[in-house]
Amino acid sequence: MTLFQDFGITQELAIILAIDLTIAVALLTLMRYLQGWSIKVNSSAELAERDNFAFGISTAGAVAALGIVLTGAITGAAASSYLIEAIGMSAYGLFGLVLIKLGRFLHDKIALNELDKNAQILKGNMSVALVDASAAIATAIIIRAVLLWAEDLTLDTFIAIFSAFAISQLMLVLLTRLREMRYARRNQGASMQAALVQGQIALAVRHSGYMIAMALSFNAASHFIQFKPTAHVSNLLGWLLFSVLMLIALTLLIGLVKKLVLARINLAAEVEHQQNLGIATVELAISLAIALVLTALMA
Repeated sequence: MTLFQDFGITQELAIILAIDLTIAVALLTLMRYLQGWSIKVNSSAELAERDNFAFGISTAGAVAALGIVLTGAITGAAASSYLIEAIGMSAYGLFGLVLIKLGRFLHDKIALNELDKNAQILKGNMSVALVDASAAIATAIIIRAVLLWAEDLTLDTFIAIFSAFAISQLMLVLLTRLREMRYARRNQGASMQAALVQGQIALAVRHSGYMIAMALSFNAASHFIQFKPTAHVSNLLGWLLFSVLMLIALTLLIGLVKKLVLARINLAAEVEHQQNLGIATVELAISLAIALVLTALMA
């Protein structure tokens, strides 16, 4: 124990860390198997026998999403007892897992309402799988921000977390609809979701960048909205107003930077017609860079 004490790790803290790590590993394992159970397939068979890359990407998104959420559940402050620590970690972790699954369900039914996501992934559609994984990661980034914003372990806390989560899902749907409208205007009314079904990976990469960027910018709201456990309406309106403002700012800045960084390049033709994955990846990087800069400035 002398070596641990040299680094400021006491026996009590070591046990707390072990409890948190054990619960985290259990929840990550559970998420992996939930992927197969939720669509009634054997996840091992899909991953290792059928070599379904799309299912692997979707599963990777889910596992990564839960890992992101768990970093919000682990505050770094030890609870008053081992039991309370275990209950708190389990409660936040399970609540985060449920919200991730709920977010994916809402995204499937509302945002991607023109396609059957599960069927496409089982067919090996990489484009749909990329969008699915990115939506899960975006949702997780938002949940993590809300978990760090909220305090205590009460019913009011969970209501506040769910309210912010609901706003985030609304914003993801709004973002998807705006991107679909732009795609339709540039492609004679064609459907972006139909293009994803056709396997346009470049389009999926670009859209994934927008979703994760929006989630990162949503994270900045936690620095401005004061947590009030019982002020449910003001919490809801605060997250809604700030997320709309951040979406507008993000959209304008990304558009401006793309015109500068990718000057003299017809982005619509390259990504939507020629399926240029390189250009789409640069667009994704620009979206993430702008979101990270905005988040740092707001912090």
